[in-house]
Amino acid sequence: MSTIIEFFAAPDDASAALALQTGPRRTFESLSFGNFDPEEAVVEWECLFAGGSFEELVEAGEPRLVAGQDDDGCVVFAFSPRLSAALAEAEQSALKDAAVAWSSQRAADGEVIDTEIAEVILSDLAALVGSARRQGQDVYCWFG
Repeated sequence: MSTIIEFFAAPDDASAALALQTGPRRTFESLSFGNFDPEEAVVEWECLFAGGSFEELVEAGEPRLVAGQDDDGCVVFAFSPRLSAALAEAEQSALKDAAVAWSSQRAADGEVIDTEIAEVILSDLAALVGSARRQGQDVYCWFG
């Protein structure tokens, strides 16, 4: 099954929620990827960049749902402030290290994500987060 994933910058939750039905591409600066679980990925990335355990973050409600329901098609969720800060501040070497670690974690669960693709995803996300933060915006994910 193919999953379309769009990471995008928006001024606030209400604006981000408007992307629920059609996706963010026409309205917001966005990045498009596919074929991985974005909710699981952002929690794993936060663990890699900012520490903490996967279970603690999930119990704390990460990632925070903005619109939609997991079992009902499209979903919009927000990046945590901690993940956004970590991505915005990450050096290229840290992004590469995290990409290798994330790719290995996914492989251990039977999911293949090439290390070079993982690095592109994280590098592009770091650039999007940096741009969003300079504009006073947050980063969200839409998938469906």
